[in-house]
Amino acid sequence: MNQEFLLQLITAPVVTEKTSNAADNSNQYVFKVLSSANKTEIKAAVEKLFDVNVESVKTLIVKGKTKRFGRLMGKRSDVKKAYVRIKSGQEIEFATL
Repeated sequence: MNQEFLLQLITAPVVTEKTSNAADNSNQYVFKVLSSANKTEIKAAVEKLFDVNVESVKTLIVKGKTKRFGRLMGKRSDVKKAYVRIKSGQEIEFATL
């Protein structure tokens, strides 16, 4: 796989109360990824970027909400999320991003 593609694959970490609890309790981190990404590409990208060993990857697509923008109705973009479980004893620091 192309290294530039792997670096562009992960767009942002998802930092919420729910994801913080998942990181503390089960070594699971959540990232927004490109909608065209598959699990093996996500695994390779996380291992390359953060220097950790990935145990499993689960993906889901969050459908965009229909919202009103003034007089017009519009739709927010769909977002693909990846739940990445890393081996115990390892950690990802988001402050270094």
